[in-house]
Amino acid sequence: MRIIAGKFRSRPLKAPQGLDVRPSSDRLRETLFNVLGSAQQLEGSRWIDLFAGTGAVGLEALSRGAGYIYFVEKAPKVARIIEANVKSLGAEEQAEILTSDAVTALRQVEGIDPVEFVFLDPPYREEGSYQAVQRVLADSPLLRPESIVIAEHTKHFDPGDGVGELRRYRSLKQGDAVLSFYRRTAPAT
Repeated sequence: MRIIAGKFRSRPLKAPQGLDVRPSSDRLRETLFNVLGSAQQLEGSRWIDLFAGTGAVGLEALSRGAGYIYFVEKAPKVARIIEANVKSLGAEEQAEILTSDAVTALRQVEGIDPVEFVFLDPPYREEGSYQAVQRVLADSPLLRPESIVIAEHTKHFDPGDGVGELRRYRSLKQGDAVLSFYRRTAPAT
């Protein structure tokens, strides 16, 4: 596992042994960042990487110009791997690691400035986590109208069109994985 592009390009990342963590593939991360587009959109952006695993998505964002990443991982052993990966890149000033479940962490950081991106990739066996996170984000002060929530999931599971004003506007399939993109919509009048 490695960083694909940007200032940390080709730098290796540590990953835990076993199947408890399923890192986003290099190909899917490349697709994600191609979809997000220009470096100007990423430059200085703030992210929340939920169910962060190795931290590969958030670290790829930092490599491509993001300003700050909140990594959320509830397994302490896995959170220590994220910490090691952040340190190996010298990115300690641009990252915070929260060892907590996603919903609790989102509530803990509600007082921070809004973020531009939230990435969530729960273990595929935790399908209820998608809706739980969407419910919290639907009216959270963490999102601006232009903020994007990205959910990675298997093609055999649909996390839904959204909750409340948080609505899916795009899906992109790649192999067995799918990226669903959500934004807040204006309430119907």
